[in-house]
Amino acid sequence: MEDVTTVCVVLFALGFGYTNGFHDSANAIATSISTRALTPRVALLMAATMNFLGAFLGTQVASTVGKGIIATPEGQHGLVVVLGALVGAIAWNLITWYFGLPSSSSHALFGGLIGAALAGGIDVKWGGIRDKILIPMVVSPVFGFFAAFALMTAILWIFRKGKPNPLNRGFRVAQTVSATAMALGHGIQDVQKTMGVIFLALLTTNHVDADGGIPIWVTVSSAAAISLGTYAGGWRIMRTLGRRIIDLDPPRGFASETVAAGVLYTTAYVYAAPISTTHTITSAVMGAGATKRVSAVRWGVAGNIVLAWVFTIPAAGVVAACSYYLLNPVLG
Repeated sequence: MEDVTTVCVVLFALGFGYTNGFHDSANAIATSISTRALTPRVALLMAATMNFLGAFLGTQVASTVGKGIIATPEGQHGLVVVLGALVGAIAWNLITWYFGLPSSSSHALFGGLIGAALAGGIDVKWGGIRDKILIPMVVSPVFGFFAAFALMTAILWIFRKGKPNPLNRGFRVAQTVSATAMALGHGIQDVQKTMGVIFLALLTTNHVDADGGIPIWVTVSSAAAISLGTYAGGWRIMRTLGRRIIDLDPPRGFASETVAAGVLYTTAYVYAAPISTTHTITSAVMGAGATKRVSAVRWGVAGNIVLAWVFTIPAAGVVAACSYYLLNPVLG
């Protein structure tokens, strides 16, 4: 029974990775598509490829997800806890995707793990959540906003005498680089979250050692799941991120992507913090857009997005807890 449940958990984790891909594909490419720097299909193929490659560039974030959020549960009961967490995360991804809200798949997973762990009597590592999730959740969007504002202000000053049409063409070319960097950063961050939850399930059943590395099949399958999901696209969220927040031009798209990519790399490699790519790019878009004029940002839309951010962890946690209570009598 335990082996069957383990396979089921792995499949659900890969399913989460797939929904993460089509939910978050907008993160890397919506700005490039909206400024016509890349065509939609070229952008999706590039993002899918970079997401796949990013999975092989580190495991720090995966270790945080697998060992730093909840205490390692044991046996069949532990697998039910992890399965409940995944159901909660997938459900929230689908709900926010349906309404076109760029909420965080990462925080949906964290909320799912917390909710299922509390329902199942598993200890939650609140110190790790504070240091690795809550503080970065607040700091990274704030930094992204002001850093993008500063970079865009510098671009406006440096190219103040340039002609708009040649500048736009040049920044469209530059956006192919910044969008690629953003997509690679998304792969480094978000593929590792799927890897981390599979690693947690394997720890639960003693299929791996806590001090050992993540098996290569976990890396490859997680990368494939998120890449396939990315190529499937998330058009509802692309419209929100690419056009409804602000009508972007190529320089502002470049500034947003460059800042967001930098934040993703820094938090992954320096702090091993699993931050939200959605929060980071959205705040960077707002910051770059605010240099046009404050009223250029559609703050009503931005407010709805922030509300989705606030409710993601508790909402996914509630769904995960309910899922645990439903699954435990059958599988526990």
